[in-house]
Amino acid sequence: MGMRGELFSTKVNLQNRTYFFNVKENRMGDLYLNIVESKNKETGGFDRQSIVLFAEDLQEFLKGFDGSLKVLEKAYKEKKRAEFEKKDTANKLNAPEQGASKKRYLKKTETSDKKKDQVYSHKEIKTVKGNKKPVIRTIKKDSVQDR
Repeated sequence: MGMRGELFSTKVNLQNRTYFFNVKENRMGDLYLNIVESKNKETGGFDRQSIVLFAEDLQEFLKGFDGSLKVLEKAYKEKKRAEFEKKDTANKLNAPEQGASKKRYLKKTETSDKKKDQVYSHKEIKTVKGNKKPVIRTIKKDSVQDR
């Protein structure tokens, strides 16, 4: 038996709280788990809260705790799924329509008035003999003949 009946003690540090899990033995020889939550007060010092669970009550406590964890986990997953679906829906609404993203090609020599009338929809790439770089020729949409 340890000091003041402590058999085991462990500490879990979180952001603004610390949890202590202490297994102790009382004067009568009964074993119990003491769970202590400690958090800093804004005015200084600590605010401590404690739960004492005796060994014979642990199985029932764990059943209730396990059920609560399952509900918590399910709710967390549903919340994450809803957030994902909300983002996915927002992305679909903000995305441009498929036909609206068509590329337009303009000749550099044309004036700004003629640019509106001439739309190019296709590029043809050819290699010239003796030249390693490909020559790109833009085909005007109006000049493509229907076959």
